[in-house]
Amino acid sequence: MKHNDVVVLILGGGVGSRLYPLTKLRSKPAVPTGGKYRLVDIPISNCLNSGFHRIHILTQYNSVSLHNHITQTYRFDVFSAGAVQILAAEQTPTHSDWYQGTADAVRKQLGEVKSPNPRDVMILSGDHLYRMDYEPFLEHHRRMQADVTLAVRPVPTAEVSRLGIVDTDDGGRVRKFVEKPKDMKLLDGVRQSADPKNPWLASMGVYIFRAKALYEMLERDDASDFGKHILPRALDTHRMVTYTFDGYWEDIGTIRSFYEASLALTDSNPPFSFYDPQRPIYTRPQFFPPAHVTAGSVLDQVILAEGSRIVDSRITRSVVGQLSSIGPDVRMSNTVMMGADYEALFHANPPEGSGDLPPIGIGRGCAIDGAIIDKNARIGEGVVIRNIPDRPDTDAEYYAAREGVVVIPKDAVVPAGTVI
Repeated sequence: MKHNDVVVLILGGGVGSRLYPLTKLRSKPAVPTGGKYRLVDIPISNCLNSGFHRIHILTQYNSVSLHNHITQTYRFDVFSAGAVQILAAEQTPTHSDWYQGTADAVRKQLGEVKSPNPRDVMILSGDHLYRMDYEPFLEHHRRMQADVTLAVRPVPTAEVSRLGIVDTDDGGRVRKFVEKPKDMKLLDGVRQSADPKNPWLASMGVYIFRAKALYEMLERDDASDFGKHILPRALDTHRMVTYTFDGYWEDIGTIRSFYEASLALTDSNPPFSFYDPQRPIYTRPQFFPPAHVTAGSVLDQVILAEGSRIVDSRITRSVVGQLSSIGPDVRMSNTVMMGADYEALFHANPPEGSGDLPPIGIGRGCAIDGAIIDKNARIGEGVVIRNIPDRPDTDAEYYAAREGVVVIPKDAVVPAGTVI
């Protein structure tokens, strides 16, 4: 273990209301991505590829699916001191309520954090899409003798209203935070980078704390959030610096951002790629058969996961997840289909006594454009889902609409002939 003196905490997220209904039955880090992965696989893989093996996942809301994925995926051998452990919210003699925010979650688990006596603590979010080597990040933190180091990235003016902007001095020390500024006057006097296209530095929600400094901040202040409370209040008492990351990074915080980031994976030269033999993204190994595409099918710009079956259908710019069943005569475009669970493969046909319940997957003659189809959805024959960009947000019986994207929830049944 290269960095045995560092503890990593990955935050499991709260209710995740902006990703609803994908978070109706699961937490944000457990949301499927890329056809076969979960969002939490991204930061865990970054850690393992960077030599960090003391990893804790702080969970609370809708956490069963996430717990199952972690325990079935990340198993270290008995000769390693590393582990990926779950720290779930719990009642203790000193704490009887749920996590109230990012800082409160860490505060309530300080006993576990302190146990291995780490030199530094790295805190990551469980719902970001990026590939980062954390080793230079740690080296910079120690070279600068910082109490806290924030990973930042240059962003254009168009993005500042949804991000936390960081102001620094000439040496990279943080002077001020401006949280999601809606008025550009709030950025008056904030130092800009030399890149006119990306002049502002935005916090990525990726931090390294000197362990003793973290304990001091959390024990003297009962505030609940790092970005909003703990860090701004520590500017005058602790040395806080930035580390600039110039690679791809996307906060998968809304249905629209999840949808667009997922479809971008299908591009010929995607901004983020799972294809990197030197720094792979790990996930649960599952022994599914190869994908089967029958004669007459046309696939253009498609990510196709194992176990899928496509019958005489045309699929364009879409992600087709594991154990997906499509066709025949389906036309699907600009769609993220998450597929099915392994257990669902044996229940693809309607169970006895279920009436006209369609099988799992997309039935004959459907036309689907601009949708997210969650796991185990049953879409009957002749269903039409249209891409209407200005579609108002709504929650219907078997679908939801968010930011112009139609979402078919997990286990939903869409009757034959439905038009959405």
